Amino acid sequence: MKLGLGLYRHLLTRENFQFARQAGATHVVAHLVDYFKGGGAHNPRDSQPSGTEQGWGRAGDPDQLWSLEELRDLRQAVEAEGLKLEAIENFDPAHWHDVLLGGPKKNQHLENVKTIIRRLGEAGIPIMGYNFSLAGVCGRVKGPFARGGAIAAGMDGPLDTPMPKGMVWNMVVDADAPKGIVPSITPDELWRRLSGFLEAVLPVAEEAGVRLAAHPDDPPMPTMRGQPRLVYQPHLYQRLIDLHPSPANALEFCLGSLAEMTGGDVYEAVEQYSRQGRLAYVHFRNVKGKVPWYRETFVDDGDIDMIRVLQILKKNNFEGILIPDHTPQMTCDAPWHAGMAYALGYMRAALQMLA
Repeated sequence: MKLGLGLYRHLLTRENFQFARQAGATHVVAHLVDYFKGGGAHNPRDSQPSGTEQGWGRAGDPDQLWSLEELRDLRQAVEAEGLKLEAIENFDPAHWHDVLLGGPKKNQHLENVKTIIRRLGEAGIPIMGYNFSLAGVCGRVKGPFARGGAIAAGMDGPLDTPMPKGMVWNMVVDADAPKGIVPSITPDELWRRLSGFLEAVLPVAEEAGVRLAAHPDDPPMPTMRGQPRLVYQPHLYQRLIDLHPSPANALEFCLGSLAEMTGGDVYEAVEQYSRQGRLAYVHFRNVKGKVPWYRETFVDDGDIDMIRVLQILKKNNFEGILIPDHTPQMTCDAPWHAGMAYALGYMRAALQMLA
């Protein structure tokens, strides 16, 4: 197993690559979606409808896909600091929203996804993480929830306020959309859309040498903002795997989301899916409680026995990377860096102990 760090677009700098290396990481997972565009991500309650109902913010340019040059330049910048670029996490909703919505640009957006995957393969980036969700990551709160009053995320109850038109995946894709709400669909329809997506895209991923890695629902509720969710219980990951036998059909395995689920057992899930060799990479984070009431914690202070998880992964020969994903922020001049350094130090020590 290897240690990595996930970095949002605005954190993809030489200084943060050096920080990752100094903290013992060897790999990077990069987010190219700018979640902070428009300022929505700074709201205390992510995606809680406000005056503008902007969620995280505005999606990117629908006509500007990530270029091969951009991807190669990023990989080379990461490698220049002694790291490896392991994955890109999340498609920009501007590029594939009608795949999720089943809208009129669905075929065009499938071609967008195929183009992006081919470019990842050409750039030498082996994994593309994605979250097949209409509402996306929403309904979370932030507060002094973690040990010592550290700022962390959590959930204080369901969020089923309907999603306005022009919005998908918790971002605005059409600021000029007419008033109204996105009609709810059935769970079967959502699974049908996912199946069509995998059928169209996985052969391209195989040819490109790229694994598609599916994130479970976050928060893992059966519905959010009036829309159904896919993987809100551990056993539903198996349904996703069984849709297509391709080895490129893999999992972005989030321990926190799995522990927040109301059914199943997180250790049994780690055993089941790591034994099948389906884990592309792991979000190694800890929580207390379950949806719709939970709190994120420091890596050593939640409901999950993280050492037990590592022991299962080692037994099943998982050789991929672990990233903290996100952590409580520590009270100092560099809250994010301190929180990440704490998590990375714990993870590095645990991995060395198991070696």
